[in-house]
Amino acid sequence: MTPGERRPRPAAGRPPLTPGAGLERLSLNTATVRGRGLLEAVDACARAGVPWIAPWRDQLGALPPARAGRAIADAGLRVSSLCRGGFFSAATAVERRDRIEDNLRAVDEAAELGADVLVLVCGGLPDRDLAGARAMVADGIAAIEPHARARGMRLGIEPLHPMFAADRSVITTLGEANALAARLDSPAVGVIVDAYHVWWDPRLREEIAVAARHTLGFHVSDWIVPLPDVLDGRGMMGDGFIDLRGMRRDVDAAGYRGAIEVEIFNQALRARPLDDVLATMVARYREAVLGDGENARSDG
Repeated sequence: MTPGERRPRPAAGRPPLTPGAGLERLSLNTATVRGRGLLEAVDACARAGVPWIAPWRDQLGALPPARAGRAIADAGLRVSSLCRGGFFSAATAVERRDRIEDNLRAVDEAAELGADVLVLVCGGLPDRDLAGARAMVADGIAAIEPHARARGMRLGIEPLHPMFAADRSVITTLGEANALAARLDSPAVGVIVDAYHVWWDPRLREEIAVAARHTLGFHVSDWIVPLPDVLDGRGMMGDGFIDLRGMRRDVDAAGYRGAIEVEIFNQALRARPLDDVLATMVARYREAVLGDGENARSDG
């Protein structure tokens, strides 16, 4: 598959949603509205003309994946990814096996949901052995890759900002993620470009070009100063210092044609009315990510 190309979905009772002007690629990552039910978020996307959604696994407990996928399709939406798998690094072999088993389940959940990308937050440090933790991550992805390939699922390695290396991901640059994907050498393994995590990297443009054939997702938010919180401190697009329009152009130039997910961890934003959040997200996407009347081309 080319970057961002989507498998045909099973037929649903309702045709695909007609997106708002310029919104053909816009996706709501439900971390942005955490605390709301998945169906509530789906309905809000449909009202706002947002044609894609990216659920999190914790929402699939109350709503099984197949049923959630049907509800999403019946609303005319498509699934851009499922968040998240990963967290392969652990102190003991038993824990590592348990995490691999959980990731195999995540692959199945993503397939039942109708996604074709499972986002991997790779895992932090079980001790002070950074190289060892990175080896555990590589081994973990290699262990689930055959099952992902068999299910038609692609695994998106998401590098996180270095401030998360200890507890969330020892893969901290797009260069590391590219190198890991190259080592695994599978059409089922690629990378996620998340603006919040990689915007600071002096090699970002070069690494986006390297990722040309295996970019599986592009996530946007903004870096605001001062950060209100390490985890829940992301800003709405246009409120911070990231050149989102320039990054989007670079990702597009590298050949990515998939959905652009808005993923904003911010408690103040989540406290706002849902339709207000979606309206602001749509306006800022047009202004800060597309900009100047541009329409980011989609082949989806």
